[in-house]
Amino acid sequence: MLSVNELALEIFDNLADLAEEFNAAYHELDNGARIVDCGVSTRGGYAAGRAFTEICMGGLGEVNFRMGEIKGIPQPFIDVNTDFPSIACLGAQKAGWTVKVGNYFAMGSGPARALSLKPKHTFEVIDYEDDYDCAVICLESDHLPNGEVMEKIAEECHVDVANTCAVVAPTSSIVGSIQVSGRCVETSVYKLNELGFDTRKITAAIGTAPIPPVRGAKRAMGVTNDATIYHGQIQLTMNAPEIKDYLEKIPSCKSQGYGKPFNEIFKEAGYDFYKIDTSLFSPAEVIINELSDGSVYHVGAVNNDVTLKSFGLQ
Repeated sequence: MLSVNELALEIFDNLADLAEEFNAAYHELDNGARIVDCGVSTRGGYAAGRAFTEICMGGLGEVNFRMGEIKGIPQPFIDVNTDFPSIACLGAQKAGWTVKVGNYFAMGSGPARALSLKPKHTFEVIDYEDDYDCAVICLESDHLPNGEVMEKIAEECHVDVANTCAVVAPTSSIVGSIQVSGRCVETSVYKLNELGFDTRKITAAIGTAPIPPVRGAKRAMGVTNDATIYHGQIQLTMNAPEIKDYLEKIPSCKSQGYGKPFNEIFKEAGYDFYKIDTSLFSPAEVIINELSDGSVYHVGAVNNDVTLKSFGLQ
């Protein structure tokens, strides 16, 4: 069985060895844990953002960049594809691990989750877990983890702390903007999983989303989510005729909260995530190619106006 940690470690090692060329910084702690700072106290950039995103997908996804337009305004876009959607997106990329040790807090994602099995139910439904002696985790945080944090991660992953690696970037950074937009495919796979669909039937996935400008820490969470909610475009290939029963529930426009930039929705909810309709966290537009009879389905649409408003361009 494929090891997402083994595949991601190859990318991590390259990033660590050439940290300066990635505008990143490499640190080795006293306990042997290894960390690459991709934006906490470094500039980061597109190269680091690509590496971060591909690590997050357990080495089972490819990332590219291009320039596109939204209503005639030039915008950078990220293109993501994977031939292992269920494992890459749910078994690795999903932000399913809240890392909290003392005063340290980070959203954890990446292949280390397949060792710690966080959350366990996700790995039960996709029938996957990793078996490797090294753990690679992606941390969305504006602080680097200390030795105690890395020891806790190692303990949860059942590996030696010296075999624990982390890439770190705050949401309000270039790498943060890139890696969140790089979750565009994951949001569609995640949404179908939440609806009860067997995501193992998805055989290939490709998607694109604009990379939002870095607009400061307070706006970062909203602007990065809006990139996919209002402009994420995905195509899924699958062998599952039952997908017809799920189509109308996939795109973000079916959510009650749809229609405003996420920061406005969050403010109206009293900054309480539990008051936000979780169906909002979906891509804007999805095309599905169902292979058993060659059907093609199209649901949702991009919302240029809300995207540009969120990005500060309208």
